[in-house]
Amino acid sequence: MKLKLISYLAILTFLVSVTAIDNTWAQTGPPVEDLDKRVRKFLTEHSHYWFDMNIPASDGQVLYDLIIKGNYKSAIEFGTSTGHSAIWIAWALSKTGGKLITIEINEERYKTALANFREVGLSDYIDARLADAHKLARELKGPFDFVFSDADKDWYKNYFIELDPKLTVGGCFVTHNITERGRGGNRGYGGPAIYLEYVRSLDNYETTLNSSGGGMAISYKRSKK
Repeated sequence: MKLKLISYLAILTFLVSVTAIDNTWAQTGPPVEDLDKRVRKFLTEHSHYWFDMNIPASDGQVLYDLIIKGNYKSAIEFGTSTGHSAIWIAWALSKTGGKLITIEINEERYKTALANFREVGLSDYIDARLADAHKLARELKGPFDFVFSDADKDWYKNYFIELDPKLTVGGCFVTHNITERGRGGNRGYGGPAIYLEYVRSLDNYETTLNSSGGGMAISYKRSKK
């Protein structure tokens, strides 16, 4: 009788522990290793898919590394497109315990991005919004510690001015399509050149250029003013 009771208790304890694990997974998602495999698989299978105003994979890796290194947790992106950059950002934020707000004005690209976020398994780390970033930039409360700006180039300086007061000291503001040669490539934009000149004039920011991929200005906020 005692042996039967012990066996019954052992089985009951095992079932309770399994249920607890299942409940934890339901709340927090699968282990990090499983998510990593899923994201890597998705990115590999979609490596030739990101043709619609998306960043190259080399720039995605830079964004990922910046977030991990800075342990950033509250990120915002201007210009989702179909989601390539947001996937790299959100993947990093899944490691730091953070979340991304990403904004896209084009409904078709926005819907495609949502589908990509679901397929890759990162929806819980992304607050995707279909909106006019010009307006929403003013309404967002912050604070943020990471910003990726890749929307309309002529508005680059305006995005920065709106987000600067909401960016924490130590935070990072990254702007795409910024290069020393032509400052924006051959696309004919005046915005990148104006932006780069402006951000370099700020004493409380340290700005460097990353020449890989599409080119990026990486600006760290060193003090409030």
